[in-house]
Amino acid sequence: MAGAVTVPDSAQRVAVVGGGPGGLYTAALLKRLNPARSVTVWERNAPDDTFGFGVVLSDETLGGIEHADPVVYAALQRHFVRWDDIDIVHAGTRQTSGGHGFAALGRKRLLQILHDRCRELGVDLRFRSEAPDVDRLAAEHDLVVAADGVHSTTRDTYSHVFRPHVATHRCRYIWLAADFAFDAFRFEIAETEHGVMQLHGYPYSRPSPDHHPSTRPSGPQNQSGASTVIVEMREEVWRAAGFDELDEQESVARCAKIFADALGGRPLRSNKSTWTTFRTVVNEHWSHGNVVLLGDAAHTAHFSIGSGTKLAVEDALALAACLTEQPDVASALAAYEAERKPVVASTQRAARASLEWFENIGLYLDQPPRQFAFNLLTRSRRVTHDNLRLRDASFTEAVERDFGCPPGTPPMFTPFRLRGLTLRNRVVVSPMDMYSATDGVPGDFHLVHLGARALGGAGLVMTEMVCVSPEGRITPGCAGLYTGQQAEAWKRVVRFVHTRAPGTAVGVQLGHSGRKGSTRLMWEGMDEPLEEGNWPLVAASPLPYRPDSQTPRELTRSQLTDIREQFTSAAWRAARAGFDLLELHCAHGYLLSGFLSPLTNHRTDAYGGSLERRLRFPLEVFDAVRAVWPAERPMTVRISATDWAEGGTSAEDAVDIARAFAEHGADAIDVSTGQVVADERPEFGRSYQTPYADRIRHATGRPVIAVGAISSWDDVNSLILAGRTDLCALARPHLYDPHWTLHAAAEQGYDGPGAVWPAPYRAGSRRPQTGRTDAPKPRLTLGG
Repeated sequence: MAGAVTVPDSAQRVAVVGGGPGGLYTAALLKRLNPARSVTVWERNAPDDTFGFGVVLSDETLGGIEHADPVVYAALQRHFVRWDDIDIVHAGTRQTSGGHGFAALGRKRLLQILHDRCRELGVDLRFRSEAPDVDRLAAEHDLVVAADGVHSTTRDTYSHVFRPHVATHRCRYIWLAADFAFDAFRFEIAETEHGVMQLHGYPYSRPSPDHHPSTRPSGPQNQSGASTVIVEMREEVWRAAGFDELDEQESVARCAKIFADALGGRPLRSNKSTWTTFRTVVNEHWSHGNVVLLGDAAHTAHFSIGSGTKLAVEDALALAACLTEQPDVASALAAYEAERKPVVASTQRAARASLEWFENIGLYLDQPPRQFAFNLLTRSRRVTHDNLRLRDASFTEAVERDFGCPPGTPPMFTPFRLRGLTLRNRVVVSPMDMYSATDGVPGDFHLVHLGARALGGAGLVMTEMVCVSPEGRITPGCAGLYTGQQAEAWKRVVRFVHTRAPGTAVGVQLGHSGRKGSTRLMWEGMDEPLEEGNWPLVAASPLPYRPDSQTPRELTRSQLTDIREQFTSAAWRAARAGFDLLELHCAHGYLLSGFLSPLTNHRTDAYGGSLERRLRFPLEVFDAVRAVWPAERPMTVRISATDWAEGGTSAEDAVDIARAFAEHGADAIDVSTGQVVADERPEFGRSYQTPYADRIRHATGRPVIAVGAISSWDDVNSLILAGRTDLCALARPHLYDPHWTLHAAAEQGYDGPGAVWPAPYRAGSRRPQTGRTDAPKPRLTLGG
């Protein structure tokens, strides 16, 4: 066959368990790569059985299919429904965003195309057949592809090797269809007496020949065709509405009634549809011997970003390519897993963000209509302000106008007011410990470090955590504010910022190390105890941070009073030094954070036990500091919104903590996470901490500062415009580029009051030319 290539003899006999799109496409690709290869597919259902309606594929995935198998691509092209618009309908208004480029077809049609291609290539398709035991398959074949879905028997059989983690979520959903084609991807929000419900709908069969896509009536078009309709709501709403007591047809009728406007009064239909709770599947390993997981057996991603079939098809493309490129099956499976796991992990992070957005949709219902729509469109962080502007500039500009952006001004360069302080833009240089002070005194390094970042254009530049006592230092190199000499040194830094970078505010973060003190400099061994020169530690409870850490003493009542006075003395010195803003550090497992977390506060007195009691000492310190901090200057609090550890601070606790500080006068909450216990398991990823800030902002009504792997100006614009945060704090990007903010302005073509270049630097305000870059070649290319 044209395009066939030589493959290793070790992959001549292939068994595929599961006849969904992923399994079938894998079978077709492997047979196409080598017609002599024996490929058998076992599928327990009949050929025309399917439990879904429409399937959405991205242009990226279709490009991979086109290069790997033009025959399948051409067949798909004949049946695709394509559209560009997304409609968001809420509170009687519809917002439309265009330029998104979707392609969908019926799942049954997709299976028929793959069945035909497999038969044409000589794949042995065995329907209504249970696959033999996986051990037997593995013994009799060179390769076993387990594409047996979210409830994979293969995965369960080897669970001790694959080590799956399955998480269930808060919403119930049901997969239905309507016998007409929506004219856009439609999200409709219904606020019912029982709670919020949402509809996700999109067309998947071709409308009648006389349909004209340029005509946009106000409701669904009267035409033939079909649409997928998913109805989703939180578990408690589902129960309150009585869906738990309805049978299939009653549920379908109730959904059609609730969303009658979206459906134009038309009915919905089901196909053995049941209410389901979505399960996110993650496996530590994807292969065992010659058995490999593919598609939903290996991973799942929430339907709200339409990734299940897409990921399975991309798995198939990668597996086929690796089997072609590698010398044996073992090497191929290792290469496949190494290639796909990071891609899937990224998609799952986006899907998790989208899923949680819909779980918490009630937080956003009071947003202005266009901002609500923008928030929904950017919920997964895959669609951003910049690429939404490319897709639909008029919609994005309308959202910016509603937000208050002057013409030509990106959201990040709009001013923001905290108490008596107006920041000229929304960028914050996050506190970063430099471990470069001598006896707590900041020196020339701090002047240059903070001065450079102030000259770089950020609206607010924060110091590192400045310690309130010698015993409250993390390391011998930590800066302090417990002596007059230290205060004078900080005054020098503040004076430089105010004089040489006018318009830039400078803030101080005050903290006490607690049980995480008396350690080496970061680059000598982070969190490792000093080899000599240790000082005694104090904490809420006598719990060492790590097994090799010093055990702190539990603070007595009189010591609590002493420490509170140390904070107020440091705050008084900070005010005299001229700082514009003060932040109280109640995060990352340091002293005040140690009182807040149940994992680090085991006290039995009035400062331990319930969250209200655990809050008592941090609030006492806050009140004392606020009393001496000038009334016109803002004060913020940094918290860890989760400990990333079982039994620690929950998202609900974080809202309560933030609300308590807000009630005591905190002007903003700086929302970080983790670093409270050494055995934490953070879920790292781009902007991974921002959902916590988002939740706190909408639950408390208090401004927030978002932190955590925010690395691009596009992310900052997206988060600000969506209303997920008020300010964005960036750390590592400012280490990489002290002029990050000014460069962000230059790259966006912005020149205005939100980003002022220092006169000596104005010649550098135009972005330099860059070299040419080429797009990557297709992953798998075969002949026609």
